[in-house]
Amino acid sequence: MNPVGLPVMRRLPVYLLLDCSGSMVGEPIEAIKTGLQAFVSALNDDPQAMETVWVSVITFSSVAEQRVPLMDVTEFQPPELDPRGATALGEALEVLGECIDVEVRKTTPEQKGDWRPMVFLFTDGEPTDAWQEAARQFRAADLGSLIVCGAGPEVQDATLKQLSDTVIHLKDTHPGTLISFMQWVTQAVATTSKALGTQPPAEENYLNDLPAGQGISVIP
Repeated sequence: MNPVGLPVMRRLPVYLLLDCSGSMVGEPIEAIKTGLQAFVSALNDDPQAMETVWVSVITFSSVAEQRVPLMDVTEFQPPELDPRGATALGEALEVLGECIDVEVRKTTPEQKGDWRPMVFLFTDGEPTDAWQEAARQFRAADLGSLIVCGAGPEVQDATLKQLSDTVIHLKDTHPGTLISFMQWVTQAVATTSKALGTQPPAEENYLNDLPAGQGISVIP
């Protein structure tokens, strides 16, 4: 219960893990910025999302850091993204685990905790740190639904499949492709938000909505 004795609203935590390595300089990072702005705008026009969605951004380059702590989507402002350096994906997963442990409310005898977090991880290259153990630990902990997106020819699907069973591949990092992907992320969050309380949020509810003809596909 909160201080006035009312039930605490169950939140839908959404974590966006964004590759900000040097290869994202220029049009790719600008497309991600545009997509983030549209993401915020669309969810703030959705009454159900406004009531339930909370958003955090974690970026990773040579190091990983939480750029925006988990906050109500109505208050969320996209951070500045300045791509440089390498691809510390393993460290990003470690930061993600720490953030979920601290920020996501757990179920107690007095109240239900938050809904299962949605995690969208975007990268355009191979990891440059020791990522395998971090990936194993995150999967073993089962802290959230992790959707991994790899963009362009430098990404190896075999690597991404070690992170999650749900892997999406984008053919390139052209602005149109990335903006379409961010539109899909927005739709996936909105779809899940609408399903809360009526049926368990399921990935198949929105994987079928990937935009056709944009070079975006699910890796089996």
